[in-house]
Amino acid sequence: MNPNLPTTAGIKLLHTPGPTHVPDLVRNAMSAQPFDLNDPRLGAVVENCERGLQRLLNTAHADVIMYTANGHGAWEAAIVNLLPPGGKVLVAGTGHFSETWAQAAEGCGAHAIRTEARVGAPLDPSLVEAALRADKSHEIIAVFAVQTDTSTGVTSDIQKVRQAIDRAQHPALLVVDVVASLGATPFQMDAWGVNVAIGASQKALMLPPGMSFTAVDEKALNVAHDNRTPRVYWDWTARKSPIGYRKFCGTPPESHLMGLEVSLGLIEREGYDAVFARHARIARAVHAAVERWSEHGALWLMVKDPAARSTSITAIGVREGIDPAEIYTVARERFHIGLAGGLGPHAGKAFRIGHLGDINEAMILGCLSGVDATLRLLNVPIGDGALESAIAVLNKHMSPVW
Repeated sequence: MNPNLPTTAGIKLLHTPGPTHVPDLVRNAMSAQPFDLNDPRLGAVVENCERGLQRLLNTAHADVIMYTANGHGAWEAAIVNLLPPGGKVLVAGTGHFSETWAQAAEGCGAHAIRTEARVGAPLDPSLVEAALRADKSHEIIAVFAVQTDTSTGVTSDIQKVRQAIDRAQHPALLVVDVVASLGATPFQMDAWGVNVAIGASQKALMLPPGMSFTAVDEKALNVAHDNRTPRVYWDWTARKSPIGYRKFCGTPPESHLMGLEVSLGLIEREGYDAVFARHARIARAVHAAVERWSEHGALWLMVKDPAARSTSITAIGVREGIDPAEIYTVARERFHIGLAGGLGPHAGKAFRIGHLGDINEAMILGCLSGVDATLRLLNVPIGDGALESAIAVLNKHMSPVW
């Protein structure tokens, strides 16, 4: 037996920002036999998922429409329901995912107007306001905004976007991507004046990839009803049906729905405030570790403002000459830690640690230990004391249980 080969014993720690670790209770629920489509128990599962997502989104008014698709599919659902060919949308710049969303809108025939994005900084509401004020004829139908950009780990203040729209006295809808934030950070759909929220299964909702949803209020539904863009699978009007087969434009994703029912129950059982506090505590521990690693200038946190750092994911920039692919490959193959690489303009320049969903203190300390060991094995110059700093943060923000 070669002692240099990695062991196959134990578990592998999944710390990408999606997919994330799936709890045993969720996986067990997803392994159940599907229902026949006329079974009333299937209807009950669907209703429980709809109501649970409404509670998590803090909306009493929006309809939840679910898809067998990833988050890009839910993006397209919002685009084709709201925007006619050539219709204008304002995309608030935050990074790779706001740009990709703008490109998706253009691919569907819309005209995307972008505000400037600053790397590692949240969106600028003043730029949104200025663009809307310049739209004297109110041709812009919607403002697209990403709450947490997964490529850099920056979180933006969505309430300030609504305030910018209102100051401009513009009728544009507010459409928000909560794929990387929902279940990890608070979201107030009704109170913040969000017309459409877009989410997906594989992040803090603790499910495998493959399911997404849009929550749509009455104003957005009216715009969709009047929009003549051809669509079938994504059509919100057709999906507003009490008949399950029509609600899902075909067979529902039953296994995902059974898992989602359980995952939403787990979140509610822990308590929303406790879930958000846990995510914030673990994120601060990761940030503290990265700050110690960064002491020699080889690594750095991509989001400089601590207030704008997400509770979901931490992106770490690397100095030229350091290969992030080597970091996440060694972490995976030698230390059984699944990390993510940089995206878009950050590809080859960063790696990312996901810390959202079904995660606790022991899991994040295992992840940070594996990353620390990886960096040292690769002779990346890092500061000492990263684990000690993370532990100090966790101890500071945890309540005694004895």
